[in-house]
Amino acid sequence: MKEQTFTITEDTGIHARPATLLVNKAGQYEAHVEMHYNGKSVNLKSIMGVMSLGVPKGAEIKITVEGNDQDQAIAGIAETIREQLGE
Repeated sequence: MKEQTFTITEDTGIHARPATLLVNKAGQYEAHVEMHYNGKSVNLKSIMGVMSLGVPKGAEIKITVEGNDQDQAIAGIAETIREQLGE
């Protein structure tokens, strides 16, 4: 399993557009991908799950990935987060 923590710097947090980008990116991989925030975890391949977390600006999230292509998945998701949402 791989995991990485990020801080969301996007002013509007993770709203519909960035959530869609993350879900689409996670969907490109076979690995099981979860987003953890505020004591809750959701499947990153579920738009409703991601939106239900209500992640605001300044929030710290953790992404966990487990599966055959976990190295590629964590790298791709990290790149998407850095380009669109934070650090």
